[in-house]
Amino acid sequence: MGIFMLSVLLTACASTGKDTFRDPNMDFGSIKTVAILPLSNLTRETLAGDRVRDVLANNLFATGGIYVVPPGEVMRGLLRAGTANPSSPSIEEVKRLGGILSVDALITGVVKEYGEVRSGSVTSNVISMSLQMIETQTGKVVWSASITKGGVTAWDRLLGGGGTPMDNVTEKAVNDLIEKLF
Repeated sequence: MGIFMLSVLLTACASTGKDTFRDPNMDFGSIKTVAILPLSNLTRETLAGDRVRDVLANNLFATGGIYVVPPGEVMRGLLRAGTANPSSPSIEEVKRLGGILSVDALITGVVKEYGEVRSGSVTSNVISMSLQMIETQTGKVVWSASITKGGVTAWDRLLGGGGTPMDNVTEKAVNDLIEKLF
């Protein structure tokens, strides 16, 4: 009975890899320029979307293979295109923005959780987000991924403490998403 319960528990905890979609027909090497649109923010932290967007832009730049349009240019493009909801543009708006900003793809997404969580007397930082890449010529989603990082661990409960700093949790989550892209 004990072995059965252990196998059920391990199966439940195993990652299925179903948190990432990559269009098998897309040549991701052809994407040289992207614009990161303002991210939806479902958290209590008012600047969470902007913080994640900044880390994402910097880390995409650091890859050396992708140019990220500066946020000010993206905002001007959104105004020129008349985009009603920048976090989820229509296919026509995607195509229009692609032309205005001269980008190969747009990145949109949502920050679902950002900040401190508590379990009993222990606190830690957590981030949960989903991103998608939309190819601007067709308006088609070519990549989508979700991630959750941080949270209260058994180690935190055992030794106490505040867990990993929010900057480190955000950086790790963004880097893991970029790895899923490439």
